[in-house]
Amino acid sequence: MKRLLDIILSLIAIVVFAIPMVIVSIAIKLNSKGPILFKQHRIGKDGVQFEIYKFRSMYIETPNVSTELLGDPTAYITPVGKFIRKTSLDELPQLFNILKGDMAVVGPRPALYNQYELISMRDEIGVNCVRPGLTGYAQIKGRDMISDEKKVEYDKHYVDNYSIWFDMKIILLTLLSVLKSEGVRME
Repeated sequence: MKRLLDIILSLIAIVVFAIPMVIVSIAIKLNSKGPILFKQHRIGKDGVQFEIYKFRSMYIETPNVSTELLGDPTAYITPVGKFIRKTSLDELPQLFNILKGDMAVVGPRPALYNQYELISMRDEIGVNCVRPGLTGYAQIKGRDMISDEKKVEYDKHYVDNYSIWFDMKIILLTLLSVLKSEGVRME
């Protein structure tokens, strides 16, 4: 049932956001050299790696590490990137990851392939047994502003308390959070 809902919701979202995605693509191409999409290896269900899609928000010379390891991330973010990160528009291409089955609409956010400690913590408590999500319980509880330990705690709570209604609540709270630009680390 969850997979069917993921497919339906992602198809609807692709149609709804088609024009904004085209506009973002053009803006990225006009703003800086490099590809429109950024692809990165992430950890999926059962620890299987997959390639996540995002709109490129950083210059192509940026090291492939999580934002908090960049020192001063603002030095790497393009002008268009600042806007699309603040509004979470950079995440829209992940709708295609959902269609492919790599991700779900709601679930723990997928860890970078080189976030070994986070992956290990999730493995220990069974969080990596579900598809990662475009949004998740940890996103509505603090997103980039909480520690990995706290993220794992929230991820475990999600896995233990999953229901369609819990997913709907997370989706609604995510929309509110995005509208307020809450929890996004830009510096």
